[in-house]
Amino acid sequence: MLDRKNLVALMKTVAKADPSAPTAYSFGGQNLSYEALNDTLRAEMNELAGTYSLYRDNKNQIFSMIEETLDEVLPKKVIQQYDQFAEVKTFAQGDKPIFRRPLQTRARAKQFVTRVGLAGIYEVFKLGPAENECFEVRTSAIGGAAQIGFEEFLDGRVDFAEMTKVIMEGMDELIYKEVARALVSSINQLPPANRVAVAGFDEAAMDKLITIARAYGTPTIYCTYEFAVKMIPQEAWRYTEAMKTELWNTGRLPTYKGTQVIILEQGFEDETNSRKVIDPGYAWVIPTGADGKPVKIAFEGNTIVDEFHGYDRSREIQVYKKVGVVCMLTNDICAYVDTSLMGQMDTWKLDGITGKVITLDGRKDGQSRNLYSVI
Repeated sequence: MLDRKNLVALMKTVAKADPSAPTAYSFGGQNLSYEALNDTLRAEMNELAGTYSLYRDNKNQIFSMIEETLDEVLPKKVIQQYDQFAEVKTFAQGDKPIFRRPLQTRARAKQFVTRVGLAGIYEVFKLGPAENECFEVRTSAIGGAAQIGFEEFLDGRVDFAEMTKVIMEGMDELIYKEVARALVSSINQLPPANRVAVAGFDEAAMDKLITIARAYGTPTIYCTYEFAVKMIPQEAWRYTEAMKTELWNTGRLPTYKGTQVIILEQGFEDETNSRKVIDPGYAWVIPTGADGKPVKIAFEGNTIVDEFHGYDRSREIQVYKKVGVVCMLTNDICAYVDTSLMGQMDTWKLDGITGKVITLDGRKDGQSRNLYSVI
């Protein structure tokens, strides 16, 4: 059995590992897959909590190790996923999460901040004079919980490694969702020239936005896969054989007229895969090397893991973390809204009476398609 230091190191390694990589970890010339790493962690955790008696004796140590793992891994995972357009900082408990706004340079005119309350409340305000160069990110508690039945303890079916992974992924997805909501909530604060709303993809409109962003740095387009597959130049003579191969293999182009396209990974609200996390109708053109990253994410204090007892002897393991998200848009950022995709968050709709599937354009099974109908 590993000592605490090495067990925490193993937990962090598993949490950081890529499940799809052939080799998730290498040590002493030995290559280990993600499955092998996870099996090792599962075996070690069973030594501590394989039975109810062991869990009762070691639960505080288990919670402490989960807290330490989440405190290190969650911010790094967020940085890894959002680094290109988000600034992520960690603050001690009680310290005010303060971010500095970039100094105004070139033709910068206005800077707006959208503060995000994780309960879905957004406060938009304009930053003041140049002397007020700092602003606070208000944090709110987010968390996850896993309920473990008493019989699961008795049968040795509790998997703390899997539980930790699921809770961390859930918290990461919640932050991802709030980042997307903050950007959408701020869109009206952009100058009119920096935003366009069109049903479908309009080359001229996107080209105009890229031209504006390019004046401030090298532009990058951020959008969902659903948006990217429509972002195809119409003039067929422009297509090279390599472009045709890319379209056939992936359904999209990695660049649009020389501008890199970064896909914002889509997710689902729950295991039914019926409700998307990210609204597919939005694309953002953000110049790199410009006046700073538009999204600010603050982690405050340490993660807290605790348990609550049920009347049936079940245990609910709860994880608590304080996070804040703000969006600061400057007039070097542009937004394209495809109104034909906007708001299409449901993968399928069901008729409440017959239970039949209603497609996203309003048809029921067997009906002819109307390309222009929108729910």
